[in-house]
Formats: sequence, C-alpha cells, structure tokens
Amino acid sequence: MTVVEILPPGLSNADLEALRQAVECLEDRSFASRAATLLGRQVETWSRSLPASLRRAAARAAETALNGALKVALRTIDTASPPRAARGAHRAAAAASGAIGGAFGLASTVIELPISTTILMRSIAQIAREEGEDLTQPEGALACLEVFALSDEPGEAAIEGGYFAARGALARSVADSARYLAGHRIAGESAPVLARLIAQIATRFGLVVSEKFAAQAVPVVGAIGGAAVNLAFAQHFQTLARGHFIIRRLERLHGHEAVSAEYRRLRGDASRREA
Repeated sequence: MTVVEILPPGLSNADLEALRQAVECLEDRSFASRAATLLGRQVETWSRSLPASLRRAAARAAETALNGALKVALRTIDTASPPRAARGAHRAAAAASGAIGGAFGLASTVIELPISTTILMRSIAQIAREEGEDLTQPEGALACLEVFALSDEPGEAAIEGGYFAARGALARSVADSARYLAGHRIAGESAPVLARLIAQIATRFGLVVSEKFAAQAVPVVGAIGGAAVNLAFAQHFQTLARGHFIIRRLERLHGHEAVSAEYRRLRGDASRREA
C-alpha cells in the first residue's frame, strides 16, 4: 500500500523539504552540547562552577559585541555582489580569533568576543542574502540580529514552539526598531528603541557566551582549543541563521500562520521519532 503525503495548502514538495531542513537547523543542538562533544563533559562541570563575576562579564561582553556587530558588519556587506554565504572563510576567521583568545587566557576572550561576533554577523548577513533577504531594509538587518536570540539553552529546549516563542518575545521591539531605522541612519544605535532590542537579545546571547567562556576556561584548552570552541560557536549560529532565514523566505511566500503551523507539526514528528 502506497502512503501519499498530503501537502499543506500552498506548500510545494520543495517548500516542505526546506521547512524540514529549518526544523533540523533550529531544533538540533545547543552550543553547550557542541562544546561538550569537542572538549568532553568537563565543560558542563566548568559551566556550572563559572563565577558570578565571569557570568556578569559575559553578559556585558555580549551586549558590547552585539552593538559592534550591528554597526560594523552590516555596513560592510557588499549588497551588489551575488549572495554567497562564504561560511568557510568566516569560520576560519572566527577560529583564528579564538586561537588568539585561547593563547592569552580567559580574560582575553572578553576582548576577542566582539571580533568573533562581528565576523559571525557578516556570515549571518550573507546567509540571509542567500535566502533572499533584502538587507537594505531595516527588517532584514534586524532579522540578522535576531539570530543571536534563537539559541535554546538547557531548560528551554522543551518549550513548545521555542523558535517562534523567541521571535514573538522580540516582535514588538523589532517592529519599533524597524520603524526607527526607516527614518534614521543606522549610526544611531544609542537610540532607546535600539538599545532595548539589543538588551533583550543580549540576555539570551549572554547565556551562550557564558557557555563559551566556560569552554575556554577548561585548563587544557589553550590556543588550539580556543580555535575549536570558536569554530563550534560559529557553526552553531550559522546553523541557526540558515533555519531562521529559510523560515522567513517561506513566510514571505505563504504567510506566517501556514508556515508556523507546519513547522510545529514537523517539530512534533521529529520529537516522536527521537522518543
């Protein structure tokens, strides 16, 4: 007996396959699990014992990094050239900055983070272009920034519709920021509306940064390990970016409601297969 899959209204086979890819990208692994695969489970122990002062430093560094990334990376994207994500080059650059941080110790990672985040932001912006995003529009630029708030960390992975919940929590700030940017130069990052959005995103991004700091705090890491951690860091957010911009591309074609409903169905199917 042949089982015929009934496609959701308006979604082609190609769209459905793209949506499956997005679910896999957005629901796969946290950065902490990637780091543990690289360096062993001792990363989790170091993460739990990370001093409060270092967690605060991670939060401050995350906000600084996001401000710098938004200002520098999007301004230097060549929107006239064909969209190519160039993930390999950006991963290599991020790994190199991580090697520098690893060689000079944990304290230097606070200095290194804005560099690696800016490199990563450029990669995210290129992925966005590859999926048809218009980065000359405020919504497209801000969607790149949203990627840093999409990572599910321990305790959040089981939340139903986590990806859309994260976007929903930012929706008002993103809309307000887009309206502001429509009438101002992007140089005005200190505007309260943008500062509020950056702060919201930094709250979630800071959790991943804390995990990154913990991984680089493992005594055996050093320069080589620092490069590996940054490579995992880059891969993590590039994977999230791919899923995020696939979703946005499909939403432009079929609308938010149709895509989110099918996303949740596919997510549930994947969870049942893993159970």
